Amino acid sequence: MFDELSQRFEDAVKGLRGQATISETNVEGALRDVRRALLEADVSLPVVKDFVAEVRRKALGAEVVRGISPDQKFIQVVHEQLVDTMGGANTPLAAGGKPGEPAVVLMAGLQGAGKTTATAKLGLHLKEQGRRALLVAADVYRPAAIEQLQTLGAQIGVEVFSLGTEAKPEAIAAAGIAKARAEGFDTVLVDTAGRLQIDQSMMEEMVRIREACQPDEVLLVVDSMIGQEAAELTRAFHEQVGLTGAVLTKLDGDSRGGAALSIRKVSGAPIKFIGTGEKVEALQPFHPERMASRILGMGDVLTLVEKATKEVELADVARMQQKLQEATFDFSDFLQQMRLIKRMGSLGGLMKLIPGMNKIDDGMLKQGEQQLKRIEAMIGSMTEAERRNPDLLASTPSRRRRIAGGSGHSPADVDKVLADFQKMRGFMKQMSQSGGMPGMPGMGGGFPGMGGMPGMGGMPGMGGMPAGGPGLGRGRGPAKPPRPAKKRKGFGDL
Repeated sequence: MFDELSQRFEDAVKGLRGQATISETNVEGALRDVRRALLEADVSLPVVKDFVAEVRRKALGAEVVRGISPDQKFIQVVHEQLVDTMGGANTPLAAGGKPGEPAVVLMAGLQGAGKTTATAKLGLHLKEQGRRALLVAADVYRPAAIEQLQTLGAQIGVEVFSLGTEAKPEAIAAAGIAKARAEGFDTVLVDTAGRLQIDQSMMEEMVRIREACQPDEVLLVVDSMIGQEAAELTRAFHEQVGLTGAVLTKLDGDSRGGAALSIRKVSGAPIKFIGTGEKVEALQPFHPERMASRILGMGDVLTLVEKATKEVELADVARMQQKLQEATFDFSDFLQQMRLIKRMGSLGGLMKLIPGMNKIDDGMLKQGEQQLKRIEAMIGSMTEAERRNPDLLASTPSRRRRIAGGSGHSPADVDKVLADFQKMRGFMKQMSQSGGMPGMPGMGGGFPGMGGMPGMGGMPGMGGMPAGGPGLGRGRGPAKPPRPAKKRKGFGDL
C-alpha cells in the first residue's frame, strides 16, 4: 500500500535538494508534485486543495536552521500536515456509558467492503484487550451473512447472537443488547446490512437501527480501494446516520491510499482501525503519525514491535539469545522463527515497516518468500535428530539425498542450505559475543525477538546478516562481509 504515493512524495523533494532556502520559486515545483501525488492516490479534490495550501503556508514560513537542508524541512512540513489531515492521534473505541451498560458499536457500510469480517476482527481485538464482546447478526438480506458471522465467531471464540432472517434488523439489535446487558457482556458489535450503493431505504433502516440501540459508536467500514468515492460515501452516511469513526479495509491490496487522507477531513470522524489482510487477526488501531511515516517511506517500527510483542514470549527471546551466543541455534529454531514471521503477516508487509526498506523490489520480496517455503519443505523432510543436530547432515551425504528427495529439491539445494546455515550460525555467534546482533535496540537483533532473522541474509537492511542465509545467498562461494548501510536522509535526521 502507498508505494506509488511514497515514490511521488520522494520525487517532490528532489527539486529542493542543493537549495539554500525554501522560497516561493523553488517550493512551487515541489507543491505541484505533491498535488499530483495526492490526486493520483485518489484523494478528494477539496482535501488536496486544503493540504497543498497548508503545506505552502507552513513551508514558506518555516525557518531552515543550520545543518538542516530545505528538502528535509519540506519533508517535515509534509509529514506534519499528513498527520494533521488524518486526525492527529489515535482515537480509541468507546468504553461504554453508564456502569453495567454495554458499549454498543454499530457497523455500517456498503456491500463488499468487508463489514462482516471487520465486525469479527473487531470482536477478536476486543477479546485480546480483555473485553467481552457479543456479535449481533442483523444483516438479514445478504445470503449467508448470518452464517458467515457465526463461523467467524466460532473461529475466534466470540459469541454471536441471531434471530434469523425473519426478524427486523432493529428488533435483532435491541434483543442483542438486552442479552448483553443480562449476561454481563461489556461490548455489543451490531453487523448491519450493506447495499450495492447508497439509497434512501438503506439510510432509513440505519436510522431506525440507530434509534433502537442508541450506539456509543457508529463505525463506517470503507473499502480503501474505492478512492475518491470514499469521501462521498462518508459524507452521505455522516449526514444521515452520524458517524463516530471509520474502519478502513483492504489496505494490503492495490490501495492508493486516498481514502485514508479523505475520510477525516470530510466527516470530522476519525479512522479508528485499519484492516491489513484477510485473516481475522489482521486488524490494527489506526495511528495517523505512523501512517504518515509509512507514506513518506520512513517505516513504522512501533507497529512492527507491537506485532512481535504480541507473538513472542520473553522467555523465548532469552532462550534464543543464549542459543545464538553458544552457536547451538538449529533447524528447529529456524523453523519456529519462520512460522513466527507468518503469524506476524506477509514478509513484504513486515519489511515495509522497517525504515528505509520501502524501496525493496516486490519481486525480491516474493523471491524471498518462495525461498523460505523451499527451506521449510527441506526442514520438514528432516528427522527430529537432524533438525536438532545439523552436523549429522554435514557428515552423512545419504541423509542430504533423502531430504532432497522428500522435499522435491536437488541434493545441491540441500547442500547450499546447510552450508549457508553453518556460516550464518558462526556469524551470529561472533556478532552476539561482540555486543549483540545488530537490529532494533533491546530486541535481540533484526526483527524483534527473532534472533537476527536467519534465512533472510543478503536482503538490504536485515540487521547485517551475511549475504547467504540458508538458501538465500547471492551465489556460490563464501559470504562477503556486509556493507555498512548508507545513511538515508529523511524526517528521522531532522
